[in-house]
Amino acid sequence: MPKSLLVPYAVTAGLETVAVRMPAHPIALELIRLSETPIAAPSANISGKPSPTRGEHVIRDLYSKVEVIIDGGETLYGVESTIINLLVDPPILLRPGAYPVEDIENVLGVKILIPEFARGLSEAERALAPGMKHRHYAPDTPLVLVESRDYVDMSKLIGKVRELVETYKSKGVRVAVIASSETISNYKDLNVEIIELGPRSNTFIVAKKLFNILRGIDELNVGVAIVEGFEDKGLGLAIMNRLRKASTTRYIV
Repeated sequence: MPKSLLVPYAVTAGLETVAVRMPAHPIALELIRLSETPIAAPSANISGKPSPTRGEHVIRDLYSKVEVIIDGGETLYGVESTIINLLVDPPILLRPGAYPVEDIENVLGVKILIPEFARGLSEAERALAPGMKHRHYAPDTPLVLVESRDYVDMSKLIGKVRELVETYKSKGVRVAVIASSETISNYKDLNVEIIELGPRSNTFIVAKKLFNILRGIDELNVGVAIVEGFEDKGLGLAIMNRLRKASTTRYIV
């Protein structure tokens, strides 16, 4: 929304707009109440790295860099908030998040434009919100994303993942595969690290586990991780935004 004179430019990164959100967590609400003022703060992670979803992640990133860490337990949704620019007609999605665009459209009664950068397919010309430019959410280990044009028939996607695994193994590279609950059995025979991301039938679980899994990749001692893509609608749009921004290589089959 447009910022008022009460909002300093330090809060808006020099922009004339400000995004406002209200947390649901009782600890965050109590912190605001005790402060007797709105609170503006960056995310509790090093820029560009996967966002924290547990207190241990914040400790790992920010130990000795901050004076106090309040551990409120694991985050409910896993991915960050949805950000929409309401200053244009139609409204534009700046960052897909925990609340699917379709749900917000039902509340607003208008269609929301979803640009390519919100899908993680390009960079925005200007960073009007966090996560819009540059590679983001990325582990240090190279991440290969395999997407499908048809998520009903998964045979081509599975075949491409298996092909990539064999190619990397032939070069002596240790591989990890990150797969959905429905397809994970197709990789059991490949003798690689296998991580279950969650069911395609419940993307809430996938979103909740996503950043913890991305953070864990670097602890597997592998040369590359190959991850299956998801249909980018509903919460899947936020999942794919993060995976596309975190990946070093993408294949579409």
